[in-house]
Amino acid sequence: MPEFDDAVIEADTPYEDEVELDEPRLRAIAEALEARESTALDDLLEPLHGADIADLLEQLTDAQRGLLLALWSGQIDGEILSELDEALREEILEALPAEDVAEAVRELDTDDVVDLIENLEDADQATAIMGALTEVDRVAVEQALTYPEFSAGRLMQREVVVAPSFWTVGQAIDHLRTIDTDTLPEQFYHVILTDPRMRPVGHVTLGKILSTPRETPLAEIEEESFRTFEVDDPESEVAYAFNQYHLISAPVVDADDRLLGVITIDDAIRILDEEAEEDILRLAGVDAEESLSNRTLGVVRRRFPWLAVNLVTAILASLVISQFESVITEIVALAVLMPIVASMGGNAGTQSLTVAVRALATRDLTGANVWRVIRREVMAGAINGAAFAVIMGVVGIVWFGSPMLGVVIAVAMVINLVVAGFAGVGIPVVLQKAGIDPALASGAFVTTVTDVVGFFAFLGLAALWLL
Repeated sequence: MPEFDDAVIEADTPYEDEVELDEPRLRAIAEALEARESTALDDLLEPLHGADIADLLEQLTDAQRGLLLALWSGQIDGEILSELDEALREEILEALPAEDVAEAVRELDTDDVVDLIENLEDADQATAIMGALTEVDRVAVEQALTYPEFSAGRLMQREVVVAPSFWTVGQAIDHLRTIDTDTLPEQFYHVILTDPRMRPVGHVTLGKILSTPRETPLAEIEEESFRTFEVDDPESEVAYAFNQYHLISAPVVDADDRLLGVITIDDAIRILDEEAEEDILRLAGVDAEESLSNRTLGVVRRRFPWLAVNLVTAILASLVISQFESVITEIVALAVLMPIVASMGGNAGTQSLTVAVRALATRDLTGANVWRVIRREVMAGAINGAAFAVIMGVVGIVWFGSPMLGVVIAVAMVINLVVAGFAGVGIPVVLQKAGIDPALASGAFVTTVTDVVGFFAFLGLAALWLL
């Protein structure tokens, strides 16, 4: 039974009125699994959204997942599959009957099928999924998979609603009513207007169509926010444009500007979320693909390389300390105080680094303002350093009775926090210029700089002023 935080569970909790995967429901699901109560499990899962069921599957143990799939009378549908963590998706697919997989896949739009297939390591599973698609969808997915990974072509869906630019509102409405619903996207926001060569020239929102007189030409109610993306545009640039220009959907075109598909805001938000999550994980030296569903050995394999890098940087800092062995031997108080200088510098550097990496990702930090940002961080480091220098100077005097020791640690504190501010912004910018992901590599470099500078400044000043 999974370990959940303590929560008060009332006997008459009205689960049928709840729609969230809250703590009481989690406990009740665990109890139903332990008791092998299929009916109770059905009642608990029935009102849940597909995303909540995906979250539930990720929180259960392997044994509990197997029990749930065996006891639950419902089935894993396309929505649940698309929400599942990639590390768990293959395991679930292997456990499902072939007919259930086929039915779930047919419910997905082509962009979701592409996302599902491109992350599968098992070629047999990918082949089975392709075989479950209709001929039209299979051709669309195969075509999408020929585009570069992480491109607009992979992100787009092929189900598109189009109308000639010379049509009226009434003609568009009549056309929508006659379209086979199986060929329509599950959700769409715009009708894309095209010229005779199938090149998109604008789009109209469904709201405008429904609220405008039938005789009005569609060209008169086009949205000003219209823009297109080329099929090989990086998905990160697409997501940035959606966020920057408040887009809801946008067409994707080929080299001849002909319409190929459409990207919708839900896909753009997913990319933005994934990039933000990757930045957070990489700042900690964790592989962007790691999740709570990974096996222990997988976690070890992903984390070992960056721990090894950190070991090398720690050895470098230790080499600096070893150069002042005689100084530390004579003044033992230095060994007590020097971690404070390095730790403060590391924390200040991490603060500047986090702000800089996020600003680079959102394109707020550019060549036009980089020096202004560096000056700001350096000044902030100097002011904070001066404030903490006074505190540590007093601590050094009171604790060890040595005014000069207080002066040494105070000056070293200012130096290290100034350097931390400079390195925290400068290193990510330089790494990005060199084509290296700043979120992935900056942390190790900034920590090394602040450790080395902190130890060298503190011990060097002590050697000059105290001996």
